[in-house]
Amino acid sequence: MAATAENVAEQLAEVAVEDKPKKEKKEKAPKVPKEKKEGSSGGAGGGGGKDKKKETQLGLSATKNEDFNKWYQELVVASELISYYDVSGCYILRPWAFAMWEVVHRWFDDNIKALGVQNAYFPLFITEDVLNTEKDHVEGFAPEVAWVTRSGNTPMEKPIAIRPTSETAMYPYFAQWIRSHRDLPLRLNQWTNVVRWEFKYPTPFIRSREFLWQEGHTAFATQEEADAEVLQILDLYAGVYEQLLAVPVTKGRKSKKEQFAGALYTTTVEAYIPETGRGIQGATSHCLGQNFSRMFGIEFETEEKTKQHAWQNSWGLTTRTLGVMVMTHSDDKGLVLPPRVAPKQVVIIPIPKGNSSPEVAQGMFDKAAELRKGLEAVGVRVETDLRTNYTPGWKYNHWEMRGLPLRVELGPRDMEAGVVVVARRDTGAKETVAWADLSTRLPALLDTIQAEMLVRARERYDACLETVTTWEDFMAALERKHMVLAPWADEEEVEEDVKKRSATADSMGAKTLCLPFVQPELPAGAVCFASGKPAKNWALWGRSY
Repeated sequence: MAATAENVAEQLAEVAVEDKPKKEKKEKAPKVPKEKKEGSSGGAGGGGGKDKKKETQLGLSATKNEDFNKWYQELVVASELISYYDVSGCYILRPWAFAMWEVVHRWFDDNIKALGVQNAYFPLFITEDVLNTEKDHVEGFAPEVAWVTRSGNTPMEKPIAIRPTSETAMYPYFAQWIRSHRDLPLRLNQWTNVVRWEFKYPTPFIRSREFLWQEGHTAFATQEEADAEVLQILDLYAGVYEQLLAVPVTKGRKSKKEQFAGALYTTTVEAYIPETGRGIQGATSHCLGQNFSRMFGIEFETEEKTKQHAWQNSWGLTTRTLGVMVMTHSDDKGLVLPPRVAPKQVVIIPIPKGNSSPEVAQGMFDKAAELRKGLEAVGVRVETDLRTNYTPGWKYNHWEMRGLPLRVELGPRDMEAGVVVVARRDTGAKETVAWADLSTRLPALLDTIQAEMLVRARERYDACLETVTTWEDFMAALERKHMVLAPWADEEEVEEDVKKRSATADSMGAKTLCLPFVQPELPAGAVCFASGKPAKNWALWGRSY
Protein backbone atom coordinates (compact mmCIF):
# COMPACT_ATOMS: atom_id res chain seq x y z
CA MET A 1 0.00 0.00 0.00
CA ALA A 2 1.12 3.56 -0.53
CA ALA A 3 3.04 5.23 2.26
CA THR A 4 6.11 7.34 2.85
CA ALA A 5 9.16 5.20 2.32
CA GLU A 6 11.70 4.46 4.98
CA ASN A 7 14.71 6.67 4.82
CA VAL A 8 17.35 4.49 3.26
CA ALA A 9 19.90 7.11 2.32
CA GLU A 10 22.35 5.80 4.88
CA GLN A 11 22.24 2.32 3.37
CA LEU A 12 22.43 3.39 -0.25
CA ALA A 13 25.52 5.62 -0.25
CA GLU A 14 24.40 8.99 -1.48
CA VAL A 15 21.13 7.79 -3.04
CA ALA A 16 17.78 8.31 -1.30
CA VAL A 17 14.85 6.10 -2.21
CA GLU A 18 11.37 7.37 -1.47
CA ASP A 19 7.84 6.24 -2.21
CA LYS A 20 5.56 8.43 -4.23
CA PRO A 21 2.58 8.71 -1.91
CA LYS A 22 -0.77 7.61 -3.21
CA LYS A 23 -3.91 6.95 -1.24
CA GLU A 24 -5.43 3.53 -1.68
CA LYS A 25 -8.20 1.61 -0.06
CA LYS A 26 -6.75 -0.93 2.33
CA GLU A 27 -7.85 -4.54 2.21
CA LYS A 28 -7.74 -7.20 4.86
CA ALA A 29 -4.78 -9.53 4.69
CA PRO A 30 -3.59 -12.63 6.51
CA LYS A 31 -1.95 -12.03 9.83
CA VAL A 32 1.79 -12.29 9.51
CA PRO A 33 4.17 -11.99 12.46
CA LYS A 34 6.65 -9.20 12.56
CA GLU A 35 9.98 -9.98 10.99
CA LYS A 36 12.43 -11.64 13.33
CA LYS A 37 16.15 -11.57 13.49
CA GLU A 38 18.02 -14.85 13.38
CA GLY A 39 18.60 -14.96 17.10
CA SER A 40 14.89 -15.43 17.78
CA SER A 41 14.39 -18.53 15.68
CA GLY A 42 16.70 -21.19 17.02
CA GLY A 43 19.92 -22.46 15.52
CA ALA A 44 21.06 -23.19 12.01
CA GLY A 45 20.11 -26.84 11.78
CA GLY A 46 18.48 -29.63 13.67
CA GLY A 47 15.28 -31.58 13.99
CA GLY A 48 11.89 -30.44 15.21
CA GLY A 49 10.23 -30.81 18.57
CA LYS A 50 10.97 -29.37 21.99
CA ASP A 51 12.96 -32.38 23.20
CA LYS A 52 15.30 -32.35 20.21
CA LYS A 53 15.72 -28.61 20.47
CA LYS A 54 16.64 -28.94 24.14
CA GLU A 55 19.19 -31.66 23.38
CA THR A 56 20.84 -30.06 20.35
CA GLN A 57 20.07 -26.33 20.75
CA LEU A 58 18.57 -26.62 17.28
CA GLY A 59 15.08 -26.95 15.91
CA LEU A 60 11.83 -25.06 15.55
CA SER A 61 9.56 -23.89 18.33
CA ALA A 62 6.45 -23.65 16.12
CA THR A 63 4.70 -26.41 14.20
CA LYS A 64 3.43 -26.26 10.63
CA ASN A 65 -0.16 -27.14 11.47
CA GLU A 66 -0.59 -25.09 14.63
CA ASP A 67 1.21 -21.85 13.75
CA PHE A 68 2.12 -21.89 10.07
CA ASN A 69 3.35 -18.30 9.79
CA LYS A 70 5.69 -18.55 12.78
CA TRP A 71 6.88 -21.98 11.62
CA TYR A 72 7.74 -20.60 8.19
CA GLN A 73 9.49 -17.51 9.53
CA GLU A 74 11.62 -19.69 11.82
CA LEU A 75 12.32 -22.34 9.19
CA VAL A 76 13.77 -20.10 6.49
CA VAL A 77 16.31 -18.77 8.99
CA ALA A 78 17.10 -21.99 10.86
CA SER A 79 17.68 -23.88 7.62
CA GLU A 80 20.12 -21.18 6.49
CA LEU A 81 18.07 -20.04 3.49
CA ILE A 82 17.98 -16.37 4.43
CA SER A 83 19.16 -13.75 6.87
CA TYR A 84 17.10 -10.69 7.63
CA TYR A 85 18.46 -7.40 6.36
CA ASP A 86 18.27 -3.99 8.03
CA VAL A 87 15.88 -2.68 5.34
CA SER A 88 12.44 -4.11 6.08
CA GLY A 89 11.14 -6.43 3.38
CA CYS A 90 14.63 -7.17 2.00
CA TYR A 91 16.40 -10.46 2.64
CA ILE A 92 19.85 -11.94 2.17
CA LEU A 93 19.76 -15.16 0.15
CA ARG A 94 22.34 -17.41 1.76
CA PRO A 95 24.27 -19.97 -0.34
CA TRP A 96 21.84 -22.82 0.40
CA ALA A 97 18.95 -20.81 -1.09
CA PHE A 98 20.94 -19.27 -3.91
CA ALA A 99 22.18 -22.68 -5.03
CA MET A 100 18.55 -23.77 -5.48
CA TRP A 101 17.78 -20.61 -7.44
CA GLU A 102 20.76 -21.46 -9.67
CA VAL A 103 19.21 -24.86 -10.43
CA VAL A 104 15.97 -23.15 -11.47
CA HIS A 105 17.98 -20.56 -13.41
CA ARG A 106 19.97 -23.14 -15.37
CA TRP A 107 16.96 -25.31 -16.22
CA PHE A 108 14.79 -22.45 -17.41
CA ASP A 109 17.64 -20.64 -19.14
CA ASP A 110 18.57 -23.73 -21.14
CA ASN A 111 14.96 -24.22 -22.20
CA ILE A 112 14.31 -20.66 -23.34
CA LYS A 113 17.59 -20.57 -25.26
CA ALA A 114 16.42 -23.68 -27.08
CA LEU A 115 13.40 -21.60 -28.18
CA GLY A 116 15.69 -18.88 -29.57
CA VAL A 117 15.53 -16.44 -26.65
CA GLN A 118 18.71 -14.44 -25.95
CA ASN A 119 19.80 -12.94 -22.65
CA ALA A 120 20.46 -9.21 -22.27
CA TYR A 121 20.61 -6.61 -19.51
CA PHE A 122 18.91 -3.24 -19.14
CA PRO A 123 19.65 -0.60 -16.47
CA LEU A 124 17.96 -0.46 -13.08
CA PHE A 125 16.74 3.13 -13.45
CA ILE A 126 13.83 4.45 -15.51
CA THR A 127 13.08 8.10 -16.18
CA GLU A 128 9.73 9.43 -15.07
CA ASP A 129 8.81 10.53 -18.61
CA VAL A 130 9.35 7.04 -20.02
CA LEU A 131 7.59 5.35 -17.10
CA ASN A 132 4.54 7.54 -17.67
CA THR A 133 4.33 6.67 -21.37
CA GLU A 134 1.95 3.78 -20.78
CA LYS A 135 -0.82 5.10 -18.52
CA ASP A 136 -2.56 1.84 -17.54
CA HIS A 137 0.75 0.12 -16.86
CA VAL A 138 1.98 2.94 -14.61
CA GLU A 139 -1.27 3.12 -12.67
CA GLY A 140 -1.04 -0.60 -11.99
CA PHE A 141 2.42 -0.24 -10.44
CA ALA A 142 2.23 3.28 -9.00
CA PRO A 143 1.90 2.29 -5.32
CA GLU A 144 4.99 0.06 -5.60
CA VAL A 145 7.42 2.27 -7.50
CA ALA A 146 10.44 3.45 -5.52
CA TRP A 147 11.99 6.74 -6.59
CA VAL A 148 15.51 8.17 -6.38
CA THR A 149 15.02 11.80 -5.38
CA ARG A 150 18.45 12.94 -4.17
CA SER A 151 22.09 12.52 -5.04
CA GLY A 152 23.90 12.99 -1.77
CA ASN A 153 22.28 16.08 -0.26
CA THR A 154 21.32 17.56 -3.63
CA PRO A 155 17.72 17.14 -4.83
CA MET A 156 17.57 15.73 -8.33
CA GLU A 157 15.98 17.85 -11.01
CA LYS A 158 13.74 14.93 -11.98
CA PRO A 159 13.13 11.80 -9.90
CA ILE A 160 14.23 8.49 -11.36
CA ALA A 161 12.23 5.30 -10.82
CA ILE A 162 13.79 2.00 -9.79
CA ARG A 163 12.34 -0.63 -12.09
CA PRO A 164 9.34 -2.57 -10.77
CA THR A 165 9.41 -4.35 -14.16
CA SER A 166 11.14 -3.41 -17.39
CA GLU A 167 8.56 -2.89 -20.15
CA THR A 168 8.99 0.88 -20.12
CA ALA A 169 12.78 0.61 -19.84
CA MET A 170 13.18 -1.75 -22.78
CA TYR A 171 10.55 -0.79 -25.31
CA PRO A 172 11.96 2.58 -26.42
CA TYR A 173 14.96 0.57 -27.63
CA PHE A 174 12.79 -2.09 -29.24
CA ALA A 175 11.42 0.80 -31.31
CA GLN A 176 14.98 1.65 -32.41
CA TRP A 177 15.97 -1.92 -33.21
CA ILE A 178 12.82 -3.08 -35.02
CA ARG A 179 12.35 -1.55 -38.47
CA SER A 180 11.54 -4.45 -40.76
CA HIS A 181 9.82 -7.83 -40.62
CA ARG A 182 13.36 -9.20 -40.94
CA ASP A 183 14.09 -7.85 -37.43
CA LEU A 184 11.38 -10.10 -36.00
CA PRO A 185 10.96 -12.02 -33.87
CA LEU A 186 12.97 -10.23 -31.19
CA ARG A 187 13.13 -12.44 -28.10
CA LEU A 188 15.08 -11.15 -25.10
CA ASN A 189 15.30 -12.20 -21.46
CA GLN A 190 17.15 -10.76 -18.50
CA TRP A 191 18.05 -12.30 -15.15
CA THR A 192 17.95 -9.46 -12.71
CA ASN A 193 16.42 -7.87 -9.63
CA VAL A 194 13.43 -5.57 -9.35
CA VAL A 195 12.14 -3.35 -6.55
CA ARG A 196 8.48 -3.09 -5.61
CA TRP A 197 8.24 -0.92 -2.54
CA GLU A 198 5.04 -2.34 -1.17
CA PHE A 199 4.07 -2.36 2.49
CA LYS A 200 1.83 -5.41 2.32
CA TYR A 201 3.07 -7.90 4.89
CA PRO A 202 6.58 -8.74 3.63
CA THR A 203 7.30 -12.47 3.80
CA PRO A 204 10.61 -14.10 2.81
CA PHE A 205 10.54 -15.32 -0.81
CA ILE A 206 6.77 -14.80 -1.08
CA ARG A 207 6.45 -11.02 -0.90
CA SER A 208 9.53 -8.81 -0.64
CA ARG A 209 10.53 -5.34 -1.72
CA GLU A 210 13.45 -6.55 -3.78
CA PHE A 211 13.55 -9.94 -5.45
CA LEU A 212 15.37 -11.85 -8.15
CA TRP A 213 13.66 -12.99 -11.31
CA GLN A 214 13.87 -13.49 -15.02
CA GLU A 215 11.77 -11.31 -17.27
CA GLY A 216 11.28 -12.15 -20.91
CA HIS A 217 10.27 -9.50 -23.44
CA THR A 218 9.53 -10.50 -27.00
CA ALA A 219 8.10 -9.01 -30.20
CA PHE A 220 6.49 -10.78 -33.15
CA ALA A 221 4.95 -9.93 -36.50
CA THR A 222 1.67 -11.74 -35.79
CA GLN A 223 -0.66 -12.45 -32.90
CA GLU A 224 -0.51 -16.18 -33.67
CA GLU A 225 3.22 -16.22 -32.98
CA ALA A 226 2.75 -14.27 -29.75
CA ASP A 227 -0.08 -16.53 -28.58
CA ALA A 228 2.01 -19.63 -29.23
CA GLU A 229 4.94 -18.32 -27.18
CA VAL A 230 2.70 -17.38 -24.25
CA LEU A 231 1.72 -21.02 -23.85
CA GLN A 232 5.25 -22.34 -24.51
CA ILE A 233 6.56 -20.25 -21.65
CA LEU A 234 3.65 -21.19 -19.38
CA ASP A 235 4.45 -24.86 -19.96
CA LEU A 236 8.04 -24.18 -18.90
CA TYR A 237 6.81 -22.43 -15.75
CA ALA A 238 4.67 -25.45 -14.94
CA GLY A 239 7.79 -27.55 -15.56
CA VAL A 240 9.79 -25.55 -13.00
CA TYR A 241 7.17 -26.24 -10.37
CA GLU A 242 6.24 -29.80 -11.19
CA GLN A 243 9.45 -31.25 -12.66
CA LEU A 244 11.99 -29.47 -10.44
CA LEU A 245 10.15 -28.44 -7.26
CA ALA A 246 7.56 -31.27 -7.14
CA VAL A 247 4.80 -28.67 -6.62
CA PRO A 248 1.49 -29.17 -8.47
CA VAL A 249 0.00 -26.13 -10.23
CA THR A 250 -3.07 -25.24 -12.25
CA LYS A 251 -2.55 -23.54 -15.61
CA GLY A 252 -5.11 -20.95 -16.61
CA ARG A 253 -5.96 -17.43 -17.65
CA LYS A 254 -6.33 -14.51 -15.27
CA SER A 255 -9.56 -12.56 -15.08
CA LYS A 256 -9.58 -9.06 -16.54
CA LYS A 257 -9.41 -7.66 -13.02
CA GLU A 258 -6.37 -9.75 -12.08
CA GLN A 259 -4.39 -9.58 -15.33
CA PHE A 260 -1.13 -7.67 -15.75
CA ALA A 261 -1.54 -3.91 -16.12
CA GLY A 262 -1.53 -3.04 -19.83
CA ALA A 263 -1.75 -6.64 -21.07
CA LEU A 264 -4.17 -8.04 -23.63
CA TYR A 265 -4.43 -11.15 -21.45
CA THR A 266 -2.43 -12.93 -18.74
CA THR A 267 -1.84 -16.65 -18.23
CA THR A 268 -0.69 -18.10 -14.94
CA VAL A 269 0.33 -21.18 -12.98
CA GLU A 270 -1.37 -21.24 -9.58
CA ALA A 271 -0.13 -23.16 -6.54
CA TYR A 272 -1.96 -23.73 -3.25
CA ILE A 273 -0.87 -24.05 0.38
CA PRO A 274 -3.31 -26.38 2.20
CA GLU A 275 -2.26 -25.39 5.72
CA THR A 276 -3.19 -21.75 5.17
CA GLY A 277 -5.97 -22.27 2.65
CA ARG A 278 -4.41 -19.72 0.31
CA GLY A 279 -3.55 -19.80 -3.34
CA ILE A 280 -0.34 -18.32 -4.62
CA GLN A 281 0.49 -17.07 -8.09
CA GLY A 282 3.46 -19.10 -9.26
CA ALA A 283 4.47 -17.32 -12.48
CA THR A 284 2.78 -15.40 -15.29
CA SER A 285 3.07 -15.21 -19.06
CA HIS A 286 1.40 -12.19 -20.66
CA CYS A 287 0.33 -11.35 -24.18
CA LEU A 288 0.66 -7.58 -24.36
CA GLY A 289 -1.03 -7.36 -27.73
CA GLN A 290 -0.13 -4.14 -29.55
CA ASN A 291 -0.77 -1.84 -26.62
CA PHE A 292 2.86 -1.15 -25.75
CA SER A 293 4.03 -1.16 -29.37
CA ARG A 294 1.56 1.64 -30.14
CA MET A 295 2.65 3.63 -27.10
CA PHE A 296 6.36 3.24 -27.86
CA GLY A 297 6.19 3.30 -31.66
CA ILE A 298 7.42 -0.25 -32.23
CA GLU A 299 6.59 -0.54 -35.93
CA PHE A 300 7.93 -2.70 -38.73
CA GLU A 301 7.62 -2.76 -42.48
CA THR A 302 5.89 -5.88 -43.76
CA GLU A 303 6.81 -7.84 -46.87
CA GLU A 304 3.98 -5.96 -48.58
CA LYS A 305 5.68 -2.66 -47.68
CA THR A 306 2.98 -1.65 -45.20
CA LYS A 307 3.55 -0.51 -41.61
CA GLN A 308 2.34 -2.59 -38.66
CA HIS A 309 2.78 -2.52 -34.90
CA ALA A 310 4.53 -5.50 -33.34
CA TRP A 311 2.74 -8.05 -31.16
CA GLN A 312 4.48 -8.35 -27.80
CA ASN A 313 4.73 -10.66 -24.80
CA SER A 314 6.32 -10.42 -21.38
CA TRP A 315 6.77 -13.20 -18.84
CA GLY A 316 8.40 -13.62 -15.43
CA LEU A 317 9.39 -16.16 -12.77
CA THR A 318 10.82 -15.15 -9.39
CA THR A 319 12.50 -16.47 -6.26
CA ARG A 320 8.95 -16.90 -4.94
CA THR A 321 9.32 -20.39 -6.41
CA LEU A 322 11.58 -21.34 -3.50
CA GLY A 323 9.09 -20.13 -0.90
CA VAL A 324 6.26 -22.11 -2.48
CA MET A 325 8.44 -25.22 -2.47
CA VAL A 326 9.39 -24.74 1.19
CA MET A 327 5.76 -24.21 2.22
CA THR A 328 4.58 -27.24 0.23
CA HIS A 329 7.02 -29.92 1.36
CA SER A 330 8.72 -28.96 4.60
CA ASP A 331 7.80 -30.30 8.02
CA ASP A 332 8.45 -29.68 11.70
CA LYS A 333 12.00 -31.04 11.39
CA GLY A 334 12.94 -28.55 8.69
CA LEU A 335 13.22 -28.42 4.92
CA VAL A 336 12.28 -31.36 2.72
CA LEU A 337 13.94 -30.78 -0.63
CA PRO A 338 13.09 -32.47 -3.94
CA PRO A 339 16.29 -34.12 -5.19
CA ARG A 340 16.42 -32.23 -8.49
CA VAL A 341 16.67 -28.84 -6.80
CA ALA A 342 18.60 -29.82 -3.66
CA PRO A 343 22.10 -28.25 -3.62
CA LYS A 344 23.37 -31.52 -2.15
CA GLN A 345 21.36 -34.71 -2.58
CA VAL A 346 23.25 -37.04 -0.23
CA VAL A 347 25.21 -36.55 2.96
CA ILE A 348 27.58 -39.30 4.11
CA ILE A 349 28.14 -39.37 7.87
CA PRO A 350 30.88 -41.67 9.25
CA ILE A 351 30.12 -42.76 12.84
CA PRO A 352 33.30 -43.93 14.59
CA LYS A 353 32.96 -45.09 18.18
CA GLY A 354 34.14 -42.72 20.87
CA ASN A 355 36.99 -45.10 21.74
CA SER A 356 37.99 -45.86 18.14
CA SER A 357 41.65 -45.45 17.38
CA PRO A 358 42.74 -42.70 15.01
CA GLU A 359 43.60 -45.36 12.44
CA VAL A 360 40.10 -46.89 12.58
CA ALA A 361 38.43 -43.49 12.34
CA GLN A 362 40.65 -42.49 9.43
CA GLY A 363 39.79 -45.72 7.63
CA MET A 364 36.12 -44.84 7.98
CA PHE A 365 36.75 -41.31 6.66
CA ASP A 366 38.69 -42.74 3.71
CA LYS A 367 35.82 -45.09 2.88
CA ALA A 368 33.38 -42.16 3.01
CA ALA A 369 35.59 -40.26 0.56
CA GLU A 370 35.71 -43.30 -1.73
CA LEU A 371 31.91 -43.69 -1.66
CA ARG A 372 31.50 -40.00 -2.36
CA LYS A 373 33.78 -40.22 -5.38
CA GLY A 374 31.80 -43.12 -6.78
CA LEU A 375 28.48 -41.29 -6.37
CA GLU A 376 29.78 -38.07 -7.88
CA ALA A 377 30.95 -40.06 -10.89
CA VAL A 378 27.30 -40.91 -11.66
CA GLY A 379 26.11 -37.32 -11.17
CA VAL A 380 24.97 -37.36 -7.53
CA ARG A 381 25.66 -34.20 -5.50
CA VAL A 382 27.30 -35.39 -2.29
CA GLU A 383 28.40 -33.89 1.04
CA THR A 384 30.55 -35.70 3.59
CA ASP A 385 30.27 -34.64 7.23
CA LEU A 386 33.61 -35.49 8.86
CA ARG A 387 33.27 -33.08 11.78
CA THR A 388 34.40 -34.64 15.03
CA ASN A 389 33.15 -31.92 17.39
CA TYR A 390 29.48 -32.85 16.93
CA THR A 391 27.59 -36.01 17.87
CA PRO A 392 25.93 -38.16 15.20
CA GLY A 393 22.51 -37.08 16.51
CA TRP A 394 23.40 -33.41 16.12
CA LYS A 395 24.55 -34.04 12.55
CA TYR A 396 21.37 -35.93 11.71
CA ASN A 397 19.25 -33.03 12.97
CA HIS A 398 21.42 -30.49 11.18
CA TRP A 399 21.02 -32.15 7.78
CA GLU A 400 17.34 -32.86 8.39
CA MET A 401 16.85 -29.14 8.94
CA ARG A 402 18.59 -28.39 5.64
CA GLY A 403 16.44 -30.94 3.85
CA LEU A 404 18.96 -33.23 2.13
CA PRO A 405 17.01 -36.02 0.42
CA LEU A 406 19.26 -38.88 1.60
CA ARG A 407 21.48 -39.52 4.60
CA VAL A 408 24.10 -42.27 4.40
CA GLU A 409 25.32 -43.65 7.75
CA LEU A 410 28.61 -45.51 7.95
CA GLY A 411 29.34 -47.10 11.34
CA PRO A 412 31.83 -49.72 12.63
CA ARG A 413 29.52 -52.66 11.89
CA ASP A 414 28.84 -51.25 8.43
CA MET A 415 32.56 -51.18 7.79
CA GLU A 416 32.79 -54.84 8.70
CA ALA A 417 29.78 -55.81 6.57
CA GLY A 418 30.63 -53.63 3.55
CA VAL A 419 27.32 -51.78 3.70
CA VAL A 420 25.78 -48.41 4.62
CA VAL A 421 22.41 -47.44 6.07
CA VAL A 422 20.46 -45.03 3.84
CA ALA A 423 17.72 -42.84 5.36
CA ARG A 424 15.16 -40.88 3.33
CA ARG A 425 14.40 -37.33 4.47
CA ASP A 426 10.89 -37.28 3.03
CA THR A 427 9.53 -40.46 4.67
CA GLY A 428 12.19 -41.42 7.22
CA ALA A 429 12.41 -44.92 5.72
CA LYS A 430 15.75 -46.68 6.04
CA GLU A 431 17.42 -49.43 4.06
CA THR A 432 20.78 -51.17 3.98
CA VAL A 433 22.77 -50.93 0.75
CA ALA A 434 26.02 -52.70 -0.15
CA TRP A 435 28.93 -50.46 -1.10
CA ALA A 436 29.09 -51.99 -4.56
CA ASP A 437 25.42 -51.17 -5.21
CA LEU A 438 25.45 -47.60 -3.95
CA SER A 439 26.15 -45.90 -7.29
CA THR A 440 23.12 -47.58 -8.88
CA ARG A 441 20.71 -47.69 -5.94
CA LEU A 442 20.98 -44.05 -4.82
CA PRO A 443 20.30 -42.42 -8.21
CA ALA A 444 17.25 -44.66 -8.57
CA LEU A 445 16.12 -43.81 -5.04
CA LEU A 446 16.49 -40.08 -5.72
CA ASP A 447 14.27 -40.45 -8.78
CA THR A 448 11.71 -42.29 -6.65
CA ILE A 449 11.74 -39.56 -4.01
CA GLN A 450 11.26 -36.87 -6.65
CA ALA A 451 8.27 -38.65 -8.17
CA GLU A 452 6.65 -39.57 -4.86
CA MET A 453 6.98 -36.03 -3.48
CA LEU A 454 4.99 -34.71 -6.45
CA VAL A 455 2.37 -37.45 -6.07
CA ARG A 456 1.85 -36.69 -2.39
CA ALA A 457 1.74 -32.94 -3.01
CA ARG A 458 -0.79 -33.41 -5.82
CA GLU A 459 -2.99 -35.58 -3.58
CA ARG A 460 -3.04 -32.79 -0.97
CA TYR A 461 -3.67 -30.20 -3.69
CA ASP A 462 -6.56 -32.14 -5.22
CA ALA A 463 -8.09 -32.74 -1.78
CA CYS A 464 -8.32 -28.95 -1.37
CA LEU A 465 -10.34 -28.40 -4.55
CA GLU A 466 -14.15 -28.35 -4.40
CA THR A 467 -16.66 -27.83 -7.20
CA VAL A 468 -19.75 -25.86 -6.14
CA THR A 469 -22.68 -24.08 -7.74
CA THR A 470 -24.16 -22.09 -4.82
CA TRP A 471 -22.98 -19.26 -2.59
CA GLU A 472 -23.57 -21.27 0.57
CA ASP A 473 -21.38 -24.14 -0.63
CA PHE A 474 -18.78 -21.63 -1.82
CA MET A 475 -18.45 -20.07 1.65
CA ALA A 476 -18.42 -23.48 3.33
CA ALA A 477 -15.54 -24.58 1.10
CA LEU A 478 -13.57 -21.41 1.92
CA GLU A 479 -14.03 -22.07 5.61
CA ARG A 480 -12.54 -25.53 5.06
CA LYS A 481 -9.48 -23.76 3.63
CA HIS A 482 -10.20 -25.01 0.14
CA MET A 483 -10.07 -23.66 -3.41
CA VAL A 484 -13.39 -23.51 -5.20
CA LEU A 485 -14.27 -24.17 -8.83
CA ALA A 486 -17.56 -22.42 -9.52
CA PRO A 487 -19.61 -21.24 -12.55
CA TRP A 488 -19.13 -17.50 -13.05
CA ALA A 489 -20.64 -14.68 -15.08
CA ASP A 490 -17.11 -13.43 -15.88
CA GLU A 491 -17.89 -9.84 -14.85
CA GLU A 492 -15.58 -7.60 -12.87
CA GLU A 493 -18.46 -6.24 -10.79
CA VAL A 494 -19.35 -9.76 -9.66
CA GLU A 495 -15.72 -10.48 -8.80
CA GLU A 496 -15.54 -7.33 -6.68
CA ASP A 497 -18.78 -8.31 -4.96
CA VAL A 498 -17.49 -11.81 -4.17
CA LYS A 499 -14.33 -10.39 -2.65
CA LYS A 500 -16.32 -8.09 -0.36
CA ARG A 501 -18.99 -10.58 0.63
CA SER A 502 -16.57 -13.44 1.32
CA ALA A 503 -14.37 -11.41 3.67
CA THR A 504 -14.64 -12.35 7.35
CA ALA A 505 -13.31 -10.94 10.59
CA ASP A 506 -10.32 -13.29 10.32
CA SER A 507 -9.73 -13.59 6.57
CA MET A 508 -9.62 -11.46 3.44
CA GLY A 509 -12.14 -12.14 0.73
CA ALA A 510 -11.70 -14.64 -2.07
CA LYS A 511 -10.77 -13.71 -5.61
CA THR A 512 -10.35 -15.52 -8.89
CA LEU A 513 -7.07 -17.42 -9.01
CA CYS A 514 -7.54 -18.24 -12.69
CA LEU A 515 -9.90 -19.57 -15.32
CA PRO A 516 -8.39 -23.06 -15.67
CA PHE A 517 -7.56 -24.27 -19.16
CA VAL A 518 -8.87 -27.71 -18.18
CA GLN A 519 -12.33 -27.47 -16.66
CA PRO A 520 -15.69 -29.25 -16.75
CA GLU A 521 -18.13 -28.57 -19.54
CA LEU A 522 -20.52 -25.82 -18.53
CA PRO A 523 -24.08 -27.27 -18.36
CA ALA A 524 -26.78 -25.63 -20.46
CA GLY A 525 -28.54 -22.94 -18.46
CA ALA A 526 -25.83 -22.81 -15.75
CA VAL A 527 -25.91 -19.65 -13.63
CA CYS A 528 -23.22 -17.78 -11.75
CA PHE A 529 -22.91 -19.00 -8.17
CA ALA A 530 -22.66 -15.44 -6.85
CA SER A 531 -24.96 -13.32 -9.04
CA GLY A 532 -27.46 -15.68 -10.59
CA LYS A 533 -26.60 -14.31 -14.03
CA PRO A 534 -25.89 -16.70 -16.92
CA ALA A 535 -22.52 -18.37 -16.36
CA LYS A 536 -19.86 -17.97 -19.04
CA ASN A 537 -17.17 -20.27 -17.65
CA TRP A 538 -15.82 -22.01 -14.56
CA ALA A 539 -13.43 -19.98 -12.41
CA LEU A 540 -11.04 -21.16 -9.73
CA TRP A 541 -11.52 -19.03 -6.60
CA GLY A 542 -9.69 -18.82 -3.32
CA ARG A 543 -8.11 -16.65 -0.70
CA SER A 544 -4.56 -15.88 -1.69
CA TYR A 545 -1.18 -14.48 -0.74
